[in-house]
Amino acid sequence: MTRVLARADLLKLLEPRRCIEVLAAGFRATAHGGAGGARRVVAELPFPGTATALIPGTLPGVPAYTVKVNAKFPGAAPALRGVVCLHGGADGELLALMDSATVTSWRTGLAAALGTHTLAPPGARTVGVVGVGAQAELMVRGLRALRDPDALVVQDVDADRARAFAARHGGRALPTPEAVAAEADIVLLATWSRTPLLDLVDARPAQHFTTLGADEPGKLELSPGLLRAARLVVDDRELADASGVLGSLRAEGAGETPRVLTLGEVLTGAARLPHSDAPTVYAPVGLPWQDLALAWEAYRVAERDGVGSEVDLLA
Repeated sequence: MTRVLARADLLKLLEPRRCIEVLAAGFRATAHGGAGGARRVVAELPFPGTATALIPGTLPGVPAYTVKVNAKFPGAAPALRGVVCLHGGADGELLALMDSATVTSWRTGLAAALGTHTLAPPGARTVGVVGVGAQAELMVRGLRALRDPDALVVQDVDADRARAFAARHGGRALPTPEAVAAEADIVLLATWSRTPLLDLVDARPAQHFTTLGADEPGKLELSPGLLRAARLVVDDRELADASGVLGSLRAEGAGETPRVLTLGEVLTGAARLPHSDAPTVYAPVGLPWQDLALAWEAYRVAERDGVGSEVDLLA
């Protein structure tokens, strides 16, 4: 039997602090290549969107793997639609089908919160958000599970949406990304932008930036000048070069690719950020094992509590 978990089911099953714990464990377990030969495949379509597949999601100690297939249409609501398939590792049994938009927003936003908390100075208290979609919601929720910010400022191309987000989270809406960066110690960006929103002149010493938008070729939220001046951390060097911030920098023709660390190396203590007053930047692409980490957590709790529905796809 295959367990089907819709968005409403997943929201019953997932809890931010527990999800951050399993994501942190995954980063440590895969810091030295423990995730196997995972691949991210992005294909253009004869429509205004892209098809994306992340295969396979594996983690040491988890007897299952995931295959995720997404349609990404920036003009749609929601912009991301698809399914996460959770397969048993012993015989390939399809254990569960899950809404990929929910899994993706939770693992992306909460992994970003973990990276932000790890890299931002302990005294950084004012949080800024540029782009107030689903991933921003989870970044703010996750960051508040890890530290206690004093203030929140937000901006979005949709001013009404920015004001609603600010009201939900007890913050203030500002008119521009530059205004957010001027007030915030931590700046979280989650947009579709292909034009840099912030430059080095907008940054302060020791300020932290997390940029989620640089997850496909051509997408870049921070300027090459800011990225090159910063202490730069990614989730995976190979993927960051192929489809993330390093590949975008190379396409800009902005000189030699900067040296980067991975979040797993920082979390395990295998590497340390250089001592500097330069800004820090976390620029993840998103990894298949992160889908598995949350899908496996949701599946185990769903099996225990009887959440979702079951279907026999072989009948």
